[in-house]
Amino acid sequence: MPAHGPSQPDTEGPRPGSVTLPLHTLHHSLSDPSLESMNVLNEASRQYPDAISFAAGRPYEELFDIAQVHRHLEEFCRYLEADRGWHPAQARRAIFQYGRTKGIVHNLVAATLAQDERMRVDPEVIVMTIGCQEGLFLVARALRTDARGVALAVAPTYVGFAGAARLAELPVLPLRAGPESIGLDDLVRTVRRARKVGLRPRACYLVPDLANPLGIGLSVLTRRALLAAAAECDLLILDDNPFGLFSLLSERPPTLKALDSERRVIHLGSFAQTAFPGARVGYVIADQALSADGGAGLLADRPAAIKSMITVNISSPTGQIETALTCRTAQYAPAAELPGRLRGTLTTMAGDPDRPLSALTRFPEPGSRTGAPGTTAPPGNGTWGGAG
Repeated sequence: MPAHGPSQPDTEGPRPGSVTLPLHTLHHSLSDPSLESMNVLNEASRQYPDAISFAAGRPYEELFDIAQVHRHLEEFCRYLEADRGWHPAQARRAIFQYGRTKGIVHNLVAATLAQDERMRVDPEVIVMTIGCQEGLFLVARALRTDARGVALAVAPTYVGFAGAARLAELPVLPLRAGPESIGLDDLVRTVRRARKVGLRPRACYLVPDLANPLGIGLSVLTRRALLAAAAECDLLILDDNPFGLFSLLSERPPTLKALDSERRVIHLGSFAQTAFPGARVGYVIADQALSADGGAGLLADRPAAIKSMITVNISSPTGQIETALTCRTAQYAPAAELPGRLRGTLTTMAGDPDRPLSALTRFPEPGSRTGAPGTTAPPGNGTWGGAG
């Protein structure tokens, strides 16, 4: 008689006669230990839920309210019917059925970016993604044409980009860090050296605000100089912006995309930090035109085509709805108030209102304690965590 209850996992290894796959027969990226980084960060947060985590980027949980999801579902349906003029059957279909691959809240995201980031983009160039992490992979896969293609990034860089690029077989050339996270002279030299040996540099990836793991950002002057250097080198810029709203400056600098007059910047964003990570809502802005016989449309259409073969469309209804309501009602702190609120939070965490904020943004020594007893800072991981 079979035992009742769930079966126990087999921890004694493979049984005689069962299939065993040598690791080297799988994709080469799966042998890279860095691919486990995300799991390590999330597992540390799971084991120490009461610790203040500087590993994965996790919002404050006391703001979470399950009842809000149901209220937002109803509000989103009212928005579709009243503001968009949809029939109730259309709204119901949008919630429950397969949807538009690029997502259905792109208009609201465009409006939010215009208000908070001074970025005015056509909603049609926005691709909604399963968190920013999917967006990183989609863009890396789209840019990788052959073995000559490479990307560039300041070393050390965000492990999520490095991992996505490795899965897409897009090698990443390291750049030396400068006083503001990127050394522009080294960028130009690296591109020239790469082209001399037959490589094809496609894009430079960076996090302009509170870069992970360096924890520093770019001034407006450096942002403009970077755009000029990218034009000189004929490079795209991958502008990853998970923390732009949390700037500690009295006036937040514009995003690289807001300064982009040549459509050289591909902007990546996420609502993981400003709403909640469980919704898994990110986005890519790719407004570059494509050329081909008969016309080829927009770059945004290509990551969307890749997405249609991986995750089909955006995640669960709650993800889109939570994002829509976050955009539409500004239920969280207005962008202008966030720097002051963040300063208050950081000084409270420091336990001393007079303690300088710089004390909270130093790199932890490998093995140093950062939260609950027994937690450590993973080597190479800085103050700010995943982009989501």
